[in-house]
This record gives sequence, structure tokens and C-alpha cells, in this order.
Amino acid sequence: MQLAPYACDPADSRGRRFPEAAAPTRTEFQRDRDRIVHSTAFRRLVYKTQVFLNHEGDLFRTRLTHSIEVAQLGRSIARSLQLNEDLVEAIALAHDLGHTPFGHAGQDTLNACMQDSGGFEHNLQSLRMVDQLEERYPQFDGLNLTFETREGILKHCSRANAQALEASEPGGVGRRFLFHGQPSLEAQLCNLADEIAYNAHDVDDGVRSGLISLAQLQELPLVEEFRTQALSSYPQLGQPLLARRLLYETIRLMLSAQVYDVISATGVAIEAAKPTCVEDVRSLPCLVQFSDRMRERSQALKSFLMDKLYRHPQVVSQRMLAQQVVQDLFSLYCERPHEMQSGFAARATALSITDRCASSAVPRVVADYIAGMTDRFAMREHQRLTGMILFD
Repeated sequence: MQLAPYACDPADSRGRRFPEAAAPTRTEFQRDRDRIVHSTAFRRLVYKTQVFLNHEGDLFRTRLTHSIEVAQLGRSIARSLQLNEDLVEAIALAHDLGHTPFGHAGQDTLNACMQDSGGFEHNLQSLRMVDQLEERYPQFDGLNLTFETREGILKHCSRANAQALEASEPGGVGRRFLFHGQPSLEAQLCNLADEIAYNAHDVDDGVRSGLISLAQLQELPLVEEFRTQALSSYPQLGQPLLARRLLYETIRLMLSAQVYDVISATGVAIEAAKPTCVEDVRSLPCLVQFSDRMRERSQALKSFLMDKLYRHPQVVSQRMLAQQVVQDLFSLYCERPHEMQSGFAARATALSITDRCASSAVPRVVADYIAGMTDRFAMREHQRLTGMILFD
């Protein structure tokens, strides 16, 4: 496919932190994607939760299925906008590699535990995963991905962490957070595809769980428009036994409308800004966007999900248990680092012999260890170390 002049061309990549010879049959971004798919962190995503914890059911989304859905949406939009599909796919598949077990509950708790040691940011942890923590190659730590993929993975970053990144890699992936720049259009696209996927699959999982209903969702213009359209095209979907198909068709139509809206609104923004190269994109406002109408409707859906699903008493009760698991594991591993797997235990022991929790170094090793856990491994470790069974 012919790339737009403002798309990322793998032939013009800023390269890798450790130079490597080009692959004979793959572009640099295809190579990144393949390394991500074969990584240990990627495989673990299948047992890392979204909203519903891993033990609550086999059909709810996980970080793995979410990442695949983001990649699918991203590639569809990228193709229409003549952006680099392979780069979009690589970023989408890697963007959640640093997420903790237990979704946002685990992330927020680990951040609280690390407040005196630099905090915890899951986007930065995803970058740490591909830059340092994956151990696959004899020449370097991490996956040695291209600048463009790493730039897309780092969606958010605090100023303090951006300054630390800039100090260790001048002109690298941290710089745009210091000078208010934008990433590539491929990275911008993944950010919005992530939001679209979240809203759609949380509607599906929320209804499947019984915590929200399609009747409640009818209050939202974004959902009701396409529920009505689905019933108009297929009146039989109004039968109670076909309620699941009605939901699926509503979500399908909603996703398609959002994809087409992004393509249209972004096309208009690009035409107005007239970028001629990738560097132009980085100095302009964000160009990948919804129309005003779709943004307003999408935000209303997000607000509904926050109020009715994420703050539902059943979700909150499970969240509290997850927070206890993460908090207990953090304290126990800081006190007894030998309880971690050998590689992490050796790192922690080498960093501090006397007061292991006094410096930020050992807690960071503990945070790396916990962040890499799946839900079920964290549950097993908590039971092993405390003797408590928190989850039915």
C-alpha cells in the first residue's frame, strides 16, 4: 500500500537503541510486531484482567483480547488514512505489556505502594518491559524495538519520568513530554482505537455479567441510535431469546460508525494542517480525532460505564480484594525479597543488604515483579505467603 508522506516509513525509522542488521524479508516495524508477539509479557496478557477479574468467568475480555481488538480497529483505520498498518499493530499489541494484574485496581495500588520510590505508571512500565525486563536475546536486555514503536507505547508520562528518560536517552521517547509535542499519527491512532475498543467491549462484558442492561444503555444516544437501526433492519432481534444478537449487532454498528467518524474527522484535520512529513506531525496538535458530535457521545458512554459498571458494588468489592493482594505482596516482598523468583530475588539482594526498603531500587524490583504477574499467579502467591484465600 502507498503510504502518505506524513506516515511512518520503516525505511526512515530512527532506528533501535542497539543497532542491528536489517531483516531480509521483513520491515523494521514488522520485526517489532513479531518480537512483541513472541515475548513472555505478551503471553501473560491472556491472564491479566480488564474489568472482571480472571476467576470471574472465561468469556470476559482480558488484556490480550483487548490488545488484539485495538490492533484490528487500528489497522482498519490506518489503511484508509494511508498510515503504516504494521507500526499501528506493533504499538497496539504492546501498549498494555506493563499493566499489572487486576486491571486498574492493581495499577492504582502499586502506584500508592511506590509513592516514596518514584511511583508506578503502567505506560512507562510497558516501555520498561520492552526496553529492559524481557530477557530473550544475548546481545541486549529487552526487545530492542524501534524508536517509533517505543514512542507509541509511551502514551502518558509524568514530567519527572520524562526528564529521567531524556537524561538517559537524549532526544528519545521522553522528549515530547517535556516540549509538548505529539507522537506519530500511528501512535495517535492507537490511543483513540484503545478508547473505542474499551467502550465497546466493556458494554458487552457489562451486559454479559448482568451488572448493566441494554435497557439502561438505551438512555445513551450513541447506543440507542444503533439499537434502533439494528431493530429496523432485523425486527426479529426484538424477541427476548435474541437479545444477545441484538446487543452484538448494536455494538457492531456502533464500532463501524466510530471507525468511519475517525477516518472522516482525521482526514479533515490532516487536510487543514497539511503536514508533509512525520516531523510536521510531531509539531502540530493531535490530528487523529473524533468529530465533535461523536466525541460528545463517546464521552457520555464513558461516563455511564464509570458510574454504572466500574463503580458497581460487585466490581468495587472485587477491586478491594485485588488491592489487598497487591498491597500485601508488595510489603512481603520488600521484607523478604528471597520469596520472589530467583532472578528478581538476586537483583533485590544485590541492590541492598541492610535496609532493603530504604532506597527506591529494591521497591522498583518488587514493582517490576508484581507488574509482570497474571491475576491467578498473584492470587496463588498471596495465598502461599499469607495463608489467606480471598477469592471464591
